[in-house]
Parts: sequence; structure tokens; C-alpha cells
Amino acid sequence: MTEVESHVHGTPSWCDLSTTDLDGAVAFYTALFGWEAGETGGPETGGYTMFFLRGLPVAAAAPQMAQQAEQGIPPAWTTYITVDDVDATAARVESLGGTLLAPPFDVLEFGRMCVLADPSGAPVALWQAKSHAGAGVVNEPGAMCWNELATRDPDAAGAFFGELLGWDVDRKGPELADYREFRRAGEQRSIAGCMPMVGEMWPDWLPAHWMVYFAVDDVDATAARAAELGGTVSVPPTDIEPGRFAVLGDPQGAVFSVIAMKPELLGG
Repeated sequence: MTEVESHVHGTPSWCDLSTTDLDGAVAFYTALFGWEAGETGGPETGGYTMFFLRGLPVAAAAPQMAQQAEQGIPPAWTTYITVDDVDATAARVESLGGTLLAPPFDVLEFGRMCVLADPSGAPVALWQAKSHAGAGVVNEPGAMCWNELATRDPDAAGAFFGELLGWDVDRKGPELADYREFRRAGEQRSIAGCMPMVGEMWPDWLPAHWMVYFAVDDVDATAARAAELGGTVSVPPTDIEPGRFAVLGDPQGAVFSVIAMKPELLGG
């Protein structure tokens, strides 16, 4: 078990889903991961629904905003990164080449957040916790275990987050598709990844984005179950250096990944 009570500045700490069918999404993810769904929030929360594992929060889902639907934005998972001061961090975004998509605002008593895009255009949220620290379980089956930026300009994105959040970039080299990992300054443990969008596997229409990974015991069984539940398998179960993974889609079209990581890579 990997239970946490708080998340330090500069670490991915939460993820939530914006969907066109909340009831359908809740049914899919509870069946796939064994999550328990909390009560759907009222008008003040926009229908925000928390998912729990052993009574601890692991993720959430909410109906897509009308403006997003009008713009044709597909359902998607959002990565949140904890910061000590969201207002101070947001104030530096545009001077560093990013775009502030939603300025800081309070989320009831739960916390304060903003949404930004790095210079390559990938949206991500920043979270300053109040009563909601973020995920209470990480790095175990059914919980978020990795967050990965896919971008066509990894150098610019790395420089941006280095200045904004103090991240160091560990570049793995061309033999591993020029993959990079982000670390908090001076630390050895990687807290997120960066995949260059190079080659035919990345169609031109696909924008830069953050991918959320959930840990599972059996990638093959999870992919098969997702298909049974009406989801899709975009990348079939595949062995990679950290373990075995697959890219899946829920019935509404939101994309996420699952991975059975090598035990030595699952840290707190």
C-alpha cells in the first residue's frame, strides 16, 4: 500500500476527467479499476464526482463544461501539479513563454488552482491544497502512478518547467526515443516523464498533452476488460523498459494509460 497525506511542491498530485457522460464514465471506471464512486456534487461543484480506493481519493470525474462541448474539445483526463503558491506561480507563466488558460480561482474549501499550457501547448493544472491534498493513494494497482508530457518541443517544455517549478531534466538518450524524465531540483527520483512526439506514431492532428498512467497488476487483462466495457485499446499491451503498458480509451473517448511497472520502480 502506498498511502500519502500530502504532496510537495512540484509533484503531480491529482487527476480528473472531463466527460460528456458522467454516469457512463463512472460505470466504466468503477468496473475497470474497482473504484468506489462518491456522491455526485451539486450545482456548486458542477457535478464533480470523486473516486475512492479503500476509502481514499484517487481521481475524479465531472461533466464537460458547455463551452468545451461547443468548441468540440473531446473528453480528457487532466494532470494536476501541487504548488505552494498558485498565484505566485501563475504570475510567472506568461513571462516564461507559457499561456495562462484559466487564472487562479478557489475551488470551494478544497483548494486553489489555475490551468496553463506550456510553450508547446499542453494543458496542465496547478493545485494549491486546502482541505483536499490530492490523491491519497499512489503507485499501486488502481491508483495514479505516472504522468507524462507528450510534446513536439521537449526542449522548450523542459526549460519552461525548469524555470516555473524548478524541475531538472534527465535525458535518457536517442536509444530510448529521446525520452526525458523530470525531477525536483537536486533529487534523484523522477516525478514525471516527457515523450517527444516524433515519428509516424504521432499524427499531425494530435496536440501536445499530458497522459495519466494508472498502475495495474495485469495489463493484458485490464485492456481486455476495458474493451468488454465499451472502451478502446489504442496501443495494445506492450513491453517497455519500466514494465508493460497499454493505451486505452473510455467509451466517451478520454484516453489514459495503464502500466504494470517493475516492482523496484514503484516508490512512494
